[in-house]
Amino acid sequence: MFKTLLLVIAVAAGGLALYPEWRAAHQAPPQLTIRYKAGSPATAAVAQPWLEVVNTSKKRVLLSDVTIRYYFTGDGASSYAFNCVQAAVGCSNIAGETVAPADPGTTADRYLQISFTTGAGSLAPGAKSGAIGLQLYRPDGRKLNQLNDRSFNAADTTFQASRMVTAYLRGAHVWGDEPTGRTGSTGPTSSTGSTGQAAASARGPSVPRPRPAHPRGIVFDDFHYSGPDDPALHAHGWLVRTSPGGPGIHDTWSAAGVSFPAEKTAEGGQVMQLRATTNGTKASTKQAEVQSSGTNFLSGTYAARIYFNDKPTSGRNGDHVNESFYTISPNNSRYSELDNEYMPNGGWGAPGPKLDTTSWYSADTGDRVTHKLVSSLQGWHTMVITAVHGVATYSVDGHKLFSSGGKYFPRQNMSINFNTWFVDLPFTGPRAWDMQVNWFYYNADKAQTLADVQKSVNGLYDGGTHYVNTVSKH
Repeated sequence: MFKTLLLVIAVAAGGLALYPEWRAAHQAPPQLTIRYKAGSPATAAVAQPWLEVVNTSKKRVLLSDVTIRYYFTGDGASSYAFNCVQAAVGCSNIAGETVAPADPGTTADRYLQISFTTGAGSLAPGAKSGAIGLQLYRPDGRKLNQLNDRSFNAADTTFQASRMVTAYLRGAHVWGDEPTGRTGSTGPTSSTGSTGQAAASARGPSVPRPRPAHPRGIVFDDFHYSGPDDPALHAHGWLVRTSPGGPGIHDTWSAAGVSFPAEKTAEGGQVMQLRATTNGTKASTKQAEVQSSGTNFLSGTYAARIYFNDKPTSGRNGDHVNESFYTISPNNSRYSELDNEYMPNGGWGAPGPKLDTTSWYSADTGDRVTHKLVSSLQGWHTMVITAVHGVATYSVDGHKLFSSGGKYFPRQNMSINFNTWFVDLPFTGPRAWDMQVNWFYYNADKAQTLADVQKSVNGLYDGGTHYVNTVSKH
């Protein structure tokens, strides 16, 4: 009789579980909830989804154990780029990558996957990560049609829980509806996390492992931006120069020459391009410069991968054009400047192609020491400057050029500058010159060889990092 009663209860409970009302009342809450709001209209040059992670479990959650997927359609584009613009946990602690899944849907043949480093910290039960402002765009500059993007909802102008964005905890699917129709687990088995075959299947090959925190004292940027007015560019400490003054043709600095096109030969597939144009008159001349702001650079290792051009992109050759990567301080009693200036056709009476590497003590008196490399640098090159223990050393592709010390070692904090400019205007006719920058890297703590720099940069790329800044700001 007792066994029969247990059987009846078990059958009844199983029958009740078939009813949605019963399931909704008895399911455990999800471990995570993702809140979303739209930050851009349906048709826009840049998609701007805002996300927020809410810990709806009863245990503390490490954000480095969390990954999020935002689903969209590629609309025929071969590549997309990602940026973090603003985050309460710090954009340096957020990485993103776009993925083409093996089983694409009509409104989700791509997804943007967001993950966190250990530096993002953890969420107590009920706590929120705070707003995370993201950007998604095409490097070719074409507008996006978000109406056919699974995760986009123009009506969500304030944060709303969105099941069209999925979340994973230690690889296990815990929130949202995947395009395949699979819903986030809310039953008690979801708490088992990343152990077992079910968790491994949920993780899939494209879910990254938890990312370690970035080391202190580094800056890295591979210039994944949508244009010179991209708010992420400014948020990451870069300024596009439009102010008057020199060098070159004074008062001709313009944002028109700054762009971020796709480039197959670049690591990460995108570059910062600095274009100087003219038809031979000052009125027609536009020079391009991007400089840093907000972070103080002094000792350590500076490195950049740069594409130098010996010929104009269009028009007649022969200009005394300067393609530069340098550090510089305010012009005062403690003036400091470390220069790389490549002039394919020479300049100031000296023939080219040549690379001038120069350490300055005073710009007012011209007090400097310099070295000239007479050689073509057409193509990609990695420029490294180390400034440690009172000695500044310049190298190209791992080959040392020269060192300076004593009073020619930097004495105060400097900014980072990239620019393309004309020394003079020797003839008329339209022409355009381009310099491209693949990435910039800085380590404030030590001198690094080219191999060390490349290893660090490769690790950042492998971790899906487009930008990081862990240098103390003053």
